[in-house]
Amino acid sequence: MTNQIIIVGFMGTGKTTLARELAQRLGCAAVDLDDLIMNNERRSPKEIIEQNGENRFREIETRMLREALLEGAARIVAVGGGAWTMAQNRKLIADNGAFTVWLDAPFELCWKRIEAGGKTRPLAHSRELAQELYRERQGIYELADARITVAESDNVEEIASRIIRELRERTRAPMSDIS
Repeated sequence: MTNQIIIVGFMGTGKTTLARELAQRLGCAAVDLDDLIMNNERRSPKEIIEQNGENRFREIETRMLREALLEGAARIVAVGGGAWTMAQNRKLIADNGAFTVWLDAPFELCWKRIEAGGKTRPLAHSRELAQELYRERQGIYELADARITVAESDNVEEIASRIIRELRERTRAPMSDIS
């Protein structure tokens, strides 16, 4: 059975919401890496990036990911859109035997959710910048263990069910062992 499940994907794909739903279904804890960073640093990822730059934020993100993986306090971890793009983070996740799930949503859906969220994303000040970042990251997201496509018509329950089915198929474990 997989120890931890890491949810990756572009901003606006629903990683945090999905992590919470999966945790509820599997009877375990979920954590959002950005929340861990905020609690630890007393600043949001946006504030860290604006005040100290993206490189410093990525250092903090890697440190918090390591803690989340090693402490094992949460079985489901939703990581920020850029965390998976860092080779050292992918290695850290693989070395800890975690199973990665890429939520693959079309850019239009991501952008719609980013705009609806009302908060400015530090790496997506405009649609053009966000779209360029989306294209750059697609090939790296494909390195995840599983790809789950997300459409606007999907609800979180359907997506969680697809992930659980994928886990069951990949691990050949009975449903009772996964939940």
